[in-house]
Amino acid sequence: MLSSWFRTAGRLLLPTRTYSNVVTASSAKLQEQALEEKCILVNDHDQPTGSASKRDCHRVDPDGNIRLHRAFSVFLFNSAGDMLLQRRSVEKITYPDCYTNACCSHPLHDIEGEREELNALGIRRAAQRRLNYELGIPMAQARPENFHYITRIHYADQGDGTWGEHEIDYILFLQKDVDLKPNESEVSEVRYIPRSGLNDTIVGLDAPLTPWFRLILQHRLQLWWDNLPNLKQYENHNKIERF
Repeated sequence: MLSSWFRTAGRLLLPTRTYSNVVTASSAKLQEQALEEKCILVNDHDQPTGSASKRDCHRVDPDGNIRLHRAFSVFLFNSAGDMLLQRRSVEKITYPDCYTNACCSHPLHDIEGEREELNALGIRRAAQRRLNYELGIPMAQARPENFHYITRIHYADQGDGTWGEHEIDYILFLQKDVDLKPNESEVSEVRYIPRSGLNDTIVGLDAPLTPWFRLILQHRLQLWWDNLPNLKQYENHNKIERF
């Protein structure tokens, strides 16, 4: 494992941690096991219609279709307003070795509390669970009430033709100083970037962006980031944005 310091605008931020590209048997097994977890299937209006395994939800059918399911994306900022960027592990089955926002995952159908609809509480609980699992953020540092739920987006991407995405994605912002201990089977690199360095950082990346992060970056992220203290004005819980 190698460690180096990420420097931008003359400031030392979080150590950028880079891990081995070797896929170990144990981590590959964990990724396979995760494919059996049950996602929440939804219709175009985000109404639950049942459940299916992550494997079935992300497999691209011969006709190019992917089953629509519920997901979330967390954008994490520290108290200085810098945003956390992560690089997905090469061991990930979907979009390996891609850069993305802090955490992107799914509420699970088999966890009753993550099916709670009111105030997107189930989504918030799932976000808390996954931030702990992927980034090692203590549960007490990312409580459900700490997340700012902004809106939902509906997008699809065929990925590599075998594994892709088709999600109604809840967008959550969290601004808080947290402790990080990334899970190497999930994350190969983490860094905080300032708003002023966003464009240069993205241009300089040596790996692609995940499709959901790319869409949000192109359409909404910079506006929301510029208004971190006043995000309530951009809340839209009634309309699902289609990309």
